[in-house]
Amino acid sequence: MTHLADQLAAWAAALRYEDLPPAVVHQAKRLIVDTLGCAIGGYNSEPVRIAREQAATITSTQPATILCSGERSSADLAAFANGSMIRYLDFNDGYTGREAGHPSDSIAALLSAAELGGANGRELILATVIAYEMFCRMCDTINFKPMGFDHVTIGAMASVLGVARLLKLPVEKITHALNLTVAANVALYQTRIGNVSMWKGCAYANSSRNAIFAAQMAQRGMTGPSPVFEGRGGYFKAVTHGPVELAPFGGKDTPFRIMDCLIKRYPLGQYSQSVVQAALEARALVKDVNEIESIEVCTLHTAIEMMAGDPDKWRPANRETADHSMPYVTGVALKYGRINVDYFDDPYLHDETLLALVSRIKCEVSEEANQREPEAMLCDLTMTLRNGTRKDIRVEHHRGHPRNPMPDAEIEEKFRELVGDQMPQSQCDALVKRLWNLDTLTEMGELFALTRVS
Repeated sequence: MTHLADQLAAWAAALRYEDLPPAVVHQAKRLIVDTLGCAIGGYNSEPVRIAREQAATITSTQPATILCSGERSSADLAAFANGSMIRYLDFNDGYTGREAGHPSDSIAALLSAAELGGANGRELILATVIAYEMFCRMCDTINFKPMGFDHVTIGAMASVLGVARLLKLPVEKITHALNLTVAANVALYQTRIGNVSMWKGCAYANSSRNAIFAAQMAQRGMTGPSPVFEGRGGYFKAVTHGPVELAPFGGKDTPFRIMDCLIKRYPLGQYSQSVVQAALEARALVKDVNEIESIEVCTLHTAIEMMAGDPDKWRPANRETADHSMPYVTGVALKYGRINVDYFDDPYLHDETLLALVSRIKCEVSEEANQREPEAMLCDLTMTLRNGTRKDIRVEHHRGHPRNPMPDAEIEEKFRELVGDQMPQSQCDALVKRLWNLDTLTEMGELFALTRVS
């Protein structure tokens, strides 16, 4: 019997750009535009400063470029810095199956591998589709959170398949790269709950860093433990507690899961997108936020457990906890009638009038929402006013959900808002044009140069 790692490697090696339907190619471009905008918007953050300083300690004979700064380091540390950039604002795309996460985080690894492997734009698009497919299909099979594992555990697998393809590894070495990655990258769910730290935005970046290292080791002949999934000390025994049956991957008559990814309209956890949209709709129904007596939010168990499951979420101490706090983001939407990245720092975090409103927000599990996931990301919000009036708002498919997608123009508007403070409009115009025409890119240096900021 062929082992799962062999099957995955064979699929990744066999897929061709010509196998991708035009809609899939365009969707990959949409998500890359969105991801690069999030990266540039997150460039000036503290975690990225730390990552860049660490990357600066390394001089490599096979260097890769850090976005925005143009600094050069080893491919794995460049990927870590770029991945931290992509994730910092919590604004990049997502996918929800039985597990949920952010497949666009893998693009950090792909950028470094594309530069290292001398790839062109079409090859980057193909690798992106491969990484997304691996991530999403694994998300479809099992929910890792109750077992204490984080989604970046499968992010490492997604990254390594795309990286190995860009480095043009043969099937046997792709298998070894995957085996090395799976054996060494099992991450803890604690990253995303409680008092959330900077590592929330860096955990997938670390998986991508490790994926590049594993692929480079395999490229040089390093072998990995096999069978890494099915073995008596393997992934199925240690992590999933039983074998996992993956559905057929994209190609031929099978659709690609990249088409089912969401794009965020608001810079916060994907499980709160519907909640914030409902809160903004509710806010439009009252003249004064002080009229609000209480708010009840009913949504998915997973959303409540992650984003309203502990006291830290009602008085978040830092931005990482705030953007993953359902009551806090609901309070911000109600008080200010909008959401942007400024609200996750001081003075808002310690604004007692805002926190008083947050304290009046109750978050409950909706069985209907549980039953409809992932087809919908259902939120029912009830706002009770001091005069006893009740306002009920229901959001099933938030803006950016696959069933309520953002058009290209809206994605580009988001991109321009994120990069507008970082570069002149002429450069922004050139960069966004290049990304929409990524299939004509001949070498990665042009793309990195267009992201440079002063």
